[in-house]
Amino acid sequence: MSSRVYRLHSTLELPLEDVYDYFENDPDLPSGIADIDITRRNNTLIISAVPADDSISKYTPTAQLKASVTENRVYEEDPDERQGGPPSGGGGPQWGAFEEEEEEIESELVEYACFKGDRETVLQNSALQYEMFEVLCEVAVRSEKGNLTAIAGNDTDLEAVRIVDGERRPASVTVTEDPSEDDGDGGVDWRDNEFIS
Repeated sequence: MSSRVYRLHSTLELPLEDVYDYFENDPDLPSGIADIDITRRNNTLIISAVPADDSISKYTPTAQLKASVTENRVYEEDPDERQGGPPSGGGGPQWGAFEEEEEEIESELVEYACFKGDRETVLQNSALQYEMFEVLCEVAVRSEKGNLTAIAGNDTDLEAVRIVDGERRPASVTVTEDPSEDDGDGGVDWRDNEFIS
């Protein structure tokens, strides 16, 4: 296939439970992918494409998404908001301070899937690569925080993708001159340098 992902950078984070929920609810997968295989090895989550046809050998590694799994403490309410700012009245002891001992804020440890890094870190292998990129975009619009930026080629067109905090944003591809084509006026010509013999 001529569809490829040329550049990709991701800082996506979302609860691991949300990732599992998305794939368990039979999402519409891109053509070419029959199913998704999810494997967890210690603190690494691997989401692999299962090809829809036999044209891809079972020995050919298909594209996979890779995420690190981390634990974050999530509070039911923001500890800073609960304080209501700094206490009034100088820094001295106040009567009744021991009686009104502050309650512990309810919290829990939540596992997060972190799709962070460039293309080779997040999206691996070339068979069904573009299709798994489309799956990553669907995961990105469900993420709580983080960005996904990419340049992908679908047949003859280049496509710029930018998803920020779960929302698709406008993106464009800009073509710039190759820096190696500069005249090099500011550099040292090492081939014709009188100080090197």
